[in-house]
Amino acid sequence: MSTPNILFILSDQQRWDTVDCYGRPIFPGLTPNLDRMAGEGVMFRHAFTPQPVCGPARSCLQTGQYATETGFHTNHRGLRDGQRTLAHWMSESGYQVGYVGKWHLSMRWDETGNAGTQPIPVERRGGYSDYWLAAETLEYTSHGYEGFLYDINDQRVDFEGYRVDRTADFVIDALRDLNQRNHSRPFFLFASFIEPHHQNDLNRYIGPIGSKEKFRDYNIPGDLENAAGFWEKQLPDYLGCCESLDQNVGKILAELNSLGISDDTIVIYTSDHGDHFGTRNSESKRSPHEASIRVPLIIRGPGFEGGRIVDELVSLIDLPPTVLAAGDIEAPAQMRGHPLQKLLQEGPGDWPSDVFVQISESMVGRALRTDRWKYSIHAPDRDPVHDASSDRYEEYCLYDLQNDPHERNNLVDFKNHEDLRKELAERLKQRMKEAGESPCTIG
Repeated sequence: MSTPNILFILSDQQRWDTVDCYGRPIFPGLTPNLDRMAGEGVMFRHAFTPQPVCGPARSCLQTGQYATETGFHTNHRGLRDGQRTLAHWMSESGYQVGYVGKWHLSMRWDETGNAGTQPIPVERRGGYSDYWLAAETLEYTSHGYEGFLYDINDQRVDFEGYRVDRTADFVIDALRDLNQRNHSRPFFLFASFIEPHHQNDLNRYIGPIGSKEKFRDYNIPGDLENAAGFWEKQLPDYLGCCESLDQNVGKILAELNSLGISDDTIVIYTSDHGDHFGTRNSESKRSPHEASIRVPLIIRGPGFEGGRIVDELVSLIDLPPTVLAAGDIEAPAQMRGHPLQKLLQEGPGDWPSDVFVQISESMVGRALRTDRWKYSIHAPDRDPVHDASSDRYEEYCLYDLQNDPHERNNLVDFKNHEDLRKELAERLKQRMKEAGESPCTIG
């Protein structure tokens, strides 16, 4: 095969430190399959989302543009008519393209309020035309042990059993179908799990039965210790979700081996954003803090081998050009990220020394994360649900991650950091400009 298959596995709301190989295990032994995948492939130690909320982050992953560019800076929107996604570029280059799981990119099409539970029209599926089994908002069409999705013909597909297990079964069905259908064409399959995201209507995480007992003796992450929030009651079920994800990654990797295509398939594992369990605002994400924006990222397969650990900062915005590069496709000019292959092959060189984050719904905010510093701004006079940006921001936080990795001490008002704040503000404004944003002041 001249170009590899690509399997993109996305979890939802998964903290980076739930994967043992990242070095701060919350519950040791939780993720043996992801650890093994990292040992065979590449682990990106410092990976970040460009937007810590579901829909906007997914719009970035599908288009390679920032959420303010996709027009999808908050949930309950949709990709624009005719907006090009990874599926379009991959399909035009000869790939079979398929999607399984949570979509969350077409809410705009139905003004009746039923967009989360109805079949998604073909024109709203982002170009995934060869295989389709999805729900717009899987949290509305399912619970932990039952639910439904829709197939490519808009037929409802019901399931029973733990949702992570059944989603993985659907992914395996898709792998078998795409592999058998046309051996001359590689496939690009996007598999979107909803776990460990909380169940919206119950406002709690749904781990496998027995999770509360099995994971009650966890190590408390430093950012949560002695912090308000709902982590004490809910973290065991959250960990149960993460263990189940790992087990099912193992099952999916075993299927690739059984099909004889493991060596010809790139597998990407990451999450759309993290989870701070209500310790930074009133819910789980939508903040500039590490628990909200830092995610696991492990890639295994052709070009991503040898158990390498990459310490440079990378963003999910880098994954669309990475996928295209893996398929020997030139990234279009509108994509903002950089292919990770360049970093692996050429070293840090001119690789960006910071990552840029846009924040919505809780604030109209922006953040810059360097190897040492976290600097964030917000626009308190703007509506975080309706306003995508502002022409005037105020400083929100400054953290020294070298000496304060759990972000307990906000230095934004310290006079002895004034020069540093000015430097970071200029770097942040440059990043905003590169993302297509209008000039602004930070005061």
